[in-house]
Amino acid sequence: MKQLFQVDHALAKCQLSIVRDHNTEPHRFRAAIRRLTTLVAAEATRGLALRSIEVDTPITRCPGHTLAQRIGLVPILRAGLGMVEPVLDLIPEAEVWHLGLYRDEHTAEPVHYYSKLKPDSPVQLAFILDPMLATGGSAALACQTLKTWGAEQIKILSVIAAPEGVARVHQEYPEVHIFTCIVDQGLNANKFIVPGLGDAGDRIFNTLS
Repeated sequence: MKQLFQVDHALAKCQLSIVRDHNTEPHRFRAAIRRLTTLVAAEATRGLALRSIEVDTPITRCPGHTLAQRIGLVPILRAGLGMVEPVLDLIPEAEVWHLGLYRDEHTAEPVHYYSKLKPDSPVQLAFILDPMLATGGSAALACQTLKTWGAEQIKILSVIAAPEGVARVHQEYPEVHIFTCIVDQGLNANKFIVPGLGDAGDRIFNTLS
């Protein structure tokens, strides 16, 4: 699938084993999510538009580059917050906007409860941040919200994806690129990714019951 990019990296495979392990403590889980996000973001930013500039080195003047687009990071609350810092480390000038979505336990469909997008001032490129792309409902709703806002280009960054979620996003938004470390087997009867890593939000914020 042309719009799906998987990070085939030895370090990603090692960090995936850490986040999958149910014995991994919250602080180690968060650290592994950050490392995986860095690897995914490095791939997702490979082809960013650049503008030519000139810089003065201690020796002489030489050509250089700077980013040519307004870039926005859009974490899906709350699990997406765990991915913001490593992407900001790579793109410190990026703007951060928030979308609040949760999955209805009965319908498994997303419910939109919060949006922090500046009216009439959309970014040119929006990165949707969510560790898990499961049913694709939240990702599709986020794409719809960002398109209505006026974002010209949208990319989804996740750690683990399910084929059902990838298929839904590409059916509804075929132009959106998805970047992930791995596409797992699929969803179980409760719409959780198998083998997955459990609930990313609860594990990031240490709120497991």
